[in-house]
Amino acid sequence: MPAPQPTPAPGNAPGNAPEGAPVPLHPGSGTPYARVLGVGGYRPSRVVPNEEILQHIDSSDEWIRSRSGIATRHWAGEDETVAEMALAASGKAIAAAGLTADRIDAVIVSTVSHFSQTPSVAAEIAHRLGTDRAAAFDISAACAGFVYGVTLAKGLVVSGSATNVLVIGVERLSDLTDLEDRSTAFLFADGAGAVVVGASDRPAIAPTVWGSEGDKAGVVGQNTPWDQYRPGEKFPALRQDGQTVFRWAVYEVAKVARQALDAAGITADQLDVFIPHQANMRIIDSMVKTLNLPDHVAVARDVETTGNTSAASIPLAMERMLATGQAKSGDTALVIGFGAGLVYAATVVTLP
Repeated sequence: MPAPQPTPAPGNAPGNAPEGAPVPLHPGSGTPYARVLGVGGYRPSRVVPNEEILQHIDSSDEWIRSRSGIATRHWAGEDETVAEMALAASGKAIAAAGLTADRIDAVIVSTVSHFSQTPSVAAEIAHRLGTDRAAAFDISAACAGFVYGVTLAKGLVVSGSATNVLVIGVERLSDLTDLEDRSTAFLFADGAGAVVVGASDRPAIAPTVWGSEGDKAGVVGQNTPWDQYRPGEKFPALRQDGQTVFRWAVYEVAKVARQALDAAGITADQLDVFIPHQANMRIIDSMVKTLNLPDHVAVARDVETTGNTSAASIPLAMERMLATGQAKSGDTALVIGFGAGLVYAATVVTLP
């Protein structure tokens, strides 16, 4: 787990700024450690089985299941916007943390499916939750975005820049799905997951191992940039080279998972839970094998009924495992996200 972080020197601590400098809205002295205090999720009410996908592509339920492990996924209705889903998940996470919204002083949202470039959806969410003018910003790190957000939240808490940080992963990927693309039509789904990160008296979020491989940017992404889209043309959609992503995730990203265990100072035998990005059941199973995880480690396989929700997949899987008893409060979990960019991030956390 992470080494203790130094507290700010008195002359640099918030509240001791030079005369005339801006005074932070939520000053604090920092804390040696941070932890996940609560988790919440939201899945749209509409459940879409493989049979509905097969109305658009020449395939079979058996082929989809064998390729991805997905049987059903959730697609958002007209009123289930990115903001509305995020608000629902956030309310649950804040309540699970034993807090009220006015105790949240920073909001980080990871999404690739909020189509307004500016302002950020985080600012809307912060206002509608009633967070008392929390700092708010969006990040774009695709399927690794949730772990990126947790990493940033930890830094804010440890530095004293925030006390309680709301991290949200939310997607409406059905808006970016080409239903006629046989390689991706069955993969993507909608939903939101959120956690609150706050102070801890002991290590509970290990150092993050993260990075990017921009030379592989063309492997996963949007097929048409917004500035090249013209009304009347086919709407932009997500596309990917499935075989390249599979090999990269199983062989290269699995190495990142091992590095995250090393950074936390633990071995696979000391893990209780493994929560990878819910991209594909074959990738999950192959990573478990590559990491040689013991049988006692509970593995998230939420993709079967939730589909690939990108930035939302890890918190959604975390919430479901806690709700169903597959995992329990205090368990040690390895979480790892990976996707378009190509980007990746892994860390070890204590479950709330």
